[in-house]
Amino acid sequence: MGEKYDALRNRLNDIATVNSTIWTLNWDTQTQMPEGGFSNRSKQMQVLSRMVFEQFTDEKTHQLIDAAAAEVEGEDADGNTARTVFHARRDYDNATKLNPAFVSEMSALATIGQQKWQAARAQKDFSIFQPTLEKIVAMKLQEAELRGYKDHPYDALLGQYEPGMTTAQVKAIFDAHKPALIELVEGIKANAGAVDTSPMHGTFPIDAQRQFGLDVVSGFGFDFSRGRQDVAAHPFCAPLARDDVRITTRFKESNLNSLLAMMHEAGHGLHGQGIHEAIDGTFLSWTGMGTMSMAVAESQSRTWENMVGRSRAFWQWAYPMLQAAFPGQFEDVPLDTFYGAFNRVQPSFIRVEADEVTYNLHIMVRFELELALISGELQVADLPEAWNAKYEEYLGITPPDAALGVLQDVHWSGGSIGYFPTYALGNLLGAQYFNAAVAAHPQLEDEISEGKFDTLLNWQIEHIHQHGRKFDGNELTKRITGKEIDPADYVAYLKGKYGAIYGL
Repeated sequence: MGEKYDALRNRLNDIATVNSTIWTLNWDTQTQMPEGGFSNRSKQMQVLSRMVFEQFTDEKTHQLIDAAAAEVEGEDADGNTARTVFHARRDYDNATKLNPAFVSEMSALATIGQQKWQAARAQKDFSIFQPTLEKIVAMKLQEAELRGYKDHPYDALLGQYEPGMTTAQVKAIFDAHKPALIELVEGIKANAGAVDTSPMHGTFPIDAQRQFGLDVVSGFGFDFSRGRQDVAAHPFCAPLARDDVRITTRFKESNLNSLLAMMHEAGHGLHGQGIHEAIDGTFLSWTGMGTMSMAVAESQSRTWENMVGRSRAFWQWAYPMLQAAFPGQFEDVPLDTFYGAFNRVQPSFIRVEADEVTYNLHIMVRFELELALISGELQVADLPEAWNAKYEEYLGITPPDAALGVLQDVHWSGGSIGYFPTYALGNLLGAQYFNAAVAAHPQLEDEISEGKFDTLLNWQIEHIHQHGRKFDGNELTKRITGKEIDPADYVAYLKGKYGAIYGL
């Protein structure tokens, strides 16, 4: 390319590298760092975040964007060069609405927030976290005003995770499939006896869980020579680079939820490892200044956790391995009985451990509470009571304590207000994309039953992974399926699968 574009690209790539370093520190904060390290880590994150922000929002960046745009004019609009300039300009315009002092303060507050959240969660005491969360909400309101919005302040926050999406669009999508979810949940409750859940009761040694999970995600294609697995209070994936992807889970001897968490985070990990070499470490990768579509990212984790990992085809392959991993536990349990038990639908408190049918209802609770906080209709002090009321309304259960209720998610502690809707949108996209893959490869489910996952993975790499954040969610979805995000595929999938399991 030309000299001006190269100068812009080099500057942006340096920023992406520092962002990758910030991701590494965040991974360490949640997995390896001693408890006493929070104060120093807060300073590190504050300084690095300020450095990145100041370099990116410097007038020189603006000048380089303008010069590069003129130089690449006429290039393929979907090519890496044109897309780099497009994202650089959009991200620059977005970032310059903030100021260095705000970014530095928000970064430091997020680190403190994670510390306070962990302490509050451990002690089941929301009051420990409340003062910090009040500061975070106040700063997010300030951020919304600084960034600007057309219809709702939440639009400005949502756009940081799902570019181009509005609050009204999310609400319309949620309203379009909420009744179907509630109806399905009620139908399943009425016929709950159709599924024997006893196979899931027992003690599952953690070492066996860990090894079985590693065997499964390795079978999916996650490359442990370019990644690693650790334990964290809240499972997450840190795609630091194409060849350095960190995934985490958490273990309890009383259930196999660690497997679902490992498959989920491995889905993110496969996405990170599938980014094209040409954009690895660049402004179009995960570590660029802006954000890729989190709904697209979530669709990949939900595909491997749910569309694959909860499928009957998958367990045709994996069930003998599970029986060997836990001798005697499933020896006399037929595959169909286990499959029904593993896919049991039961309203529960923990989002990351929720079944497929109720999961999006968990997200709707959070979305509605976030809207109320940002609009001023709900005060932080009243959040635990409002949370419990929503769970009673949508799921018919009331959390017994704050750890199982309002404190269960890490997101608010880091200031990630506006993130939650992308999880539900990711479920919808997961079904749309999987159907597109099956249409292209009708033998896909037969291959999964034989432990052959490369056809699906290679389809994902070709159509989704390699692009990094080149395309927004709706844009990529139109390229793949011919339409935007639509709940119809997901609702049809749930009704078909769980109608069969529960005899509805």
